[in-house]
Amino acid sequence: MRYLANNEQLIQRMADSYPMRRAAQLAVSLMYRTKSLAREQGLHEMTPERFKAFVNMFKNNVRQELEGVKKELNSKKKN
Repeated sequence: MRYLANNEQLIQRMADSYPMRRAAQLAVSLMYRTKSLAREQGLHEMTPERFKAFVNMFKNNVRQELEGVKKELNSKKKN
């Protein structure tokens, strides 16, 4: 593994490959979109307490959605 990580030619070929360049483009695009969304929502000025409340609310929403999907899948299995 160390040999591969230190192989400059291999690293350069991978960096020049389309999948790597596209992944980098998507990562940067996602970063800028989330940054602008955070500004729009006022999240960039968030206090630690508000951030914790936001994270808890997000976790609860994800948990509720997962439970809903589980119930839906179970009802489909029964039918």
